[in-house]
Amino acid sequence: MEHGWARHLFYDTGNGEMLAIWHLHDDDLPDFDPAISTALGLPNFVNHIAFHSVLDDLDAKRDRWLANGHDVVRIDHGWCVSIYANDPNGIMVEFCATTKTFGADDRREAMKVLAADRPALNREDPPIEFFKARSRDDAVVS
Repeated sequence: MEHGWARHLFYDTGNGEMLAIWHLHDDDLPDFDPAISTALGLPNFVNHIAFHSVLDDLDAKRDRWLANGHDVVRIDHGWCVSIYANDPNGIMVEFCATTKTFGADDRREAMKVLAADRPALNREDPPIEFFKARSRDDAVVS
């Protein structure tokens, strides 16, 4: 980059593969919002990066985000438990641990929902926990 700098960051997907993200700073580039959803005027949860996890690892992942200055939300969806945080570019990242074994009845129900013109909404709020990070100035980079 002739008039700026960049960082090349990687998310470890946990299966030996990586997702690469660039953090660009260059005066020759027009102003842009790197967030996947909010740059399009959508809520940040609409398009996000989701990684599979196991339930026993979610607390360690949550604690790492918190230690690095990122607030975390944990939601028990009934069939999985997920934690969410926004990365420095405003992109929501999810780690999801499946907690239910799906069977034939679940598959039939999923097909009905996919085929419906307007699927019924589940109005029951799932259990949600919020975890506030310490100041980013006090964060420990790991």
